[in-house]
Amino acid sequence: MEPLTAPPPIRRLDPQDPTPAAEAPATATSFVAARRSIAAPQFSIRRMEVDDVSVHYGAKEAVKRVSLPIRQGEVLALIGPSGCGKTTLLRSLNRLTELTAAAKLTGSIRLDDVDIRLIEPTLLRRRVTMVFQQPNPFPMSVFDNIAYVLREQGSRRTKKKVLAPQVHSALQRAGLFEEVKDNLDHPALKLSGGQQQRLCIARALAAEPEVLLLDEPCSALDPQSTAVIEDLIVKLRDDVAVVIVTHNLQQAYRIADHVAFMYLGDLVEYNSATRLFNTPAQARTREYVSGAFG
Repeated sequence: MEPLTAPPPIRRLDPQDPTPAAEAPATATSFVAARRSIAAPQFSIRRMEVDDVSVHYGAKEAVKRVSLPIRQGEVLALIGPSGCGKTTLLRSLNRLTELTAAAKLTGSIRLDDVDIRLIEPTLLRRRVTMVFQQPNPFPMSVFDNIAYVLREQGSRRTKKKVLAPQVHSALQRAGLFEEVKDNLDHPALKLSGGQQQRLCIARALAAEPEVLLLDEPCSALDPQSTAVIEDLIVKLRDDVAVVIVTHNLQQAYRIADHVAFMYLGDLVEYNSATRLFNTPAQARTREYVSGAFG
């Protein structure tokens, strides 16, 4: 369906940090009374830099000259209506977009100041790992789901006893170890949906990534499992840079330090979560977060 109003103009961002989330004043919007799950970041380390990135699928421009930073110590949420380019941008961060034959990326994405096109894709995807919308555990035991990643990184003959500390550590970081420690040999597919998703996060963390990409990780989960995953995401931001795509605006407000609002491929606004939701700088942002469209 075509939009009823003209798309917003492209907005180029100042590469300097916007006002920290803790300094944003609250105003009378639906988000003021919502629960913020996190305090201001304790530190911020720039891990990735998206610079003037556009992505085309044939003649269609899905992402239009986007620039923004991605930092360890923070959660960055990408929001916007379906088809706005946020998932394409997310998939570009570890070169999954290029698996589509018609896709073409211009601009640059750097990981620790190195252009990701210079990094071998398999290595890049260990350093910038992704968890998808639907939990996708391997059809093997809980233990072997994590051990598989560790064996891929080292010797495939490594014994279970040697891998156990690393497997346990990954499960603990994902907040799952206490729930499964007595059932590590049981099939992962018998876990609940929320447990399966945390297992997938543990599997991603086993690679010791610098950036964790989450593509609507709670959309298939019940509210209780969603709350557990959200708390986990907030805890993980000190260890890895976290980028999450979500359609749930309340979720973005609860867990994100910074938010990027995209519309028709454009980055309309990038700001701290409290400023973007409570005092948005752009009219299009204000319309979206107030529910005028979406």
